[in-house]
Amino acid sequence: MALLKSVRGFTPQIGENCFLAENATLIGDVVMGNDCSIWYSAVVRGDVNSIVLGNKVNIQDGAVIHCTYEKSKTILGNNVSVGHNAIVHGCEIHDNVLVGMGSIVMDNVIVESNVIIAAGAVVTQNSRLESGFIYAGTPAKKIKALSENLKTGEIERIANNYLKYSSWFK
Repeated sequence: MALLKSVRGFTPQIGENCFLAENATLIGDVVMGNDCSIWYSAVVRGDVNSIVLGNKVNIQDGAVIHCTYEKSKTILGNNVSVGHNAIVHGCEIHDNVLVGMGSIVMDNVIVESNVIIAAGAVVTQNSRLESGFIYAGTPAKKIKALSENLKTGEIERIANNYLKYSSWFK
């Protein structure tokens, strides 16, 4: 069973049809939508501010979702995939976004809908990623327009696959 820990009077709230890996950790002010999955060794730590996950969000193995005390909450929209070992911190990510493996999204970042953040990218504080593009590098820069094929073949495919994978563990 995943570790669900209350802190400062807040207990994580889990939506319907969600999968929590046995060693996933959810702490404090975390509100999760439906059809979400939190994978092995992932941490969603709402101890210092709130974290809200929309529907069909997957937080893959080793990823960390956190926020900044009295400053930045973390909000993830619907159909968001956070890749293995990524760090998402005190930012807002809209719908249909893929956060690549090992990438870092810093405080006060806004990621508009329909964006891919490439593996290993670093999105620096106070950035805004415009809808419809792929961002890569350190610091992350817009590298090309997001084709319809990448939108359905990557963003939607990965979110749907993680919903399927989670069904294998229930």
